[in-house]
Amino acid sequence: MKAPKTVYVCSECDGQFPRWSGQCPSCRAWNTLTEETYRPQPKQSAAVKRVLSKEIAVPFSEMEDQNSERIITGIGELDRVLGGGLVPGSAVLLAGEPGIGKSTLLMQLCGKADDNYSVLYVSGEESKGQLKLRAKRLGVDASDVLVLTENDLDTVINEYDRVSPDVVIVDSVQTMVSASADSSAGSITQVRECSSQLVARAKADGAAIILVGHVNKEGGIAGPKVLEHMVDAVLYFEGDRSQSHRIVRAIKNRYGSTNEIGVFEMTDTGLDEVDNPSAMLLAGRPKGVSGSCAVCLMEGTRPIIAEIQALTTPTAYPTPKRMADGIDYNRMCLLLAVLEKRLGLKFSQCDVYLNVIGGLRIDEPAADAAIAMALTSSFKDIPVPADLIVAGEIGLSGEVRAVSCAEQRAKEAERIGFKKIALPKRSIQKKPMKLTEAEVVPVSGIYDFAVILSNAVKELEK
Repeated sequence: MKAPKTVYVCSECDGQFPRWSGQCPSCRAWNTLTEETYRPQPKQSAAVKRVLSKEIAVPFSEMEDQNSERIITGIGELDRVLGGGLVPGSAVLLAGEPGIGKSTLLMQLCGKADDNYSVLYVSGEESKGQLKLRAKRLGVDASDVLVLTENDLDTVINEYDRVSPDVVIVDSVQTMVSASADSSAGSITQVRECSSQLVARAKADGAAIILVGHVNKEGGIAGPKVLEHMVDAVLYFEGDRSQSHRIVRAIKNRYGSTNEIGVFEMTDTGLDEVDNPSAMLLAGRPKGVSGSCAVCLMEGTRPIIAEIQALTTPTAYPTPKRMADGIDYNRMCLLLAVLEKRLGLKFSQCDVYLNVIGGLRIDEPAADAAIAMALTSSFKDIPVPADLIVAGEIGLSGEVRAVSCAEQRAKEAERIGFKKIALPKRSIQKKPMKLTEAEVVPVSGIYDFAVILSNAVKELEK
């Protein structure tokens, strides 16, 4: 048997190198090499490999159809993100910061899915007593769920073969240890080896497997980057632990859309589904205060209304401060430059703070109009009408460009109670909207925002 060998493995590209360096020679990423120890396996000759290989290429017409019936988890928001439920033979990676609610969500899944499907819950972090206490606290009836508290991969696979479950939950994959790798638990080699074996076994037997992944201090999933490539879906559990709501977002999904999100609210008895996220995000919105503007975003097929707040104050520093929470910092700087150039608003003499209420993160360009409106409102100290909502992408020339799903946005805004909906003129011209009470206001450029605010001042004076 060969002696153990020490190598340095890159967590981004999974490359192996004989010595450490600050930058990976392969993918050029910085500070990604970690020391690993493994025992080289004896190499097989090409003749032996040809004998062991049994797979042959076949045309699509001769392939057997896979079972397309999805496993319904019983949690509607999670099923929405997954694209309708768990696909048999698929692997899902659920990642999130410590204490965000990953184990709570999976425990509630066990209580709702065990009526129709057999569930094996593998925990490498908690004991059986701790799991039962958590189930009682959450009010989960998981009497039929099979629980295994073990971190040895061979033991887990043997028990998996014995019970043949429909759903396997591994909490977490960083705690699993394989005898084929000599490194410690949580290392890149162990995570890669354990994940590959678990995913391969699930795909061969048709079981749906959910792997829980830890998040490192940079915000990425701990372990090799190849872990995200091995699974079929990667879900991120987002949210601020100081706030009550949580968001499950798909960044990879081979069986559904990556634009859907699931919204939950953390309570004393676990996670509650939020069927109306717009009402939750707008709760407590102040009236008659400048710097606040509502926007309708599209998260997959679901329209969600969020509140954007802006605050501008004269700066006391040589270089004004800029802070953005929930909005891309560079996007904020771009919009500030457009407003200063086209409308003559001297933001260069002000500190600017932007915030999205509820901890929501906005990446959609359609929020540009609401950001510009909130900034202009705060700079002029003129409140945006409470019944007004805007949406549109802003170009460098100050024009407001068309947005997708304009009618869906307008109907959601009308349902919440907005009376005036400012949308790009091109979006309105493409298709006439059928609204019962709300008025659609066409907007062609940021100059129209100044007109809207001036009209608001006139109404206040009356």
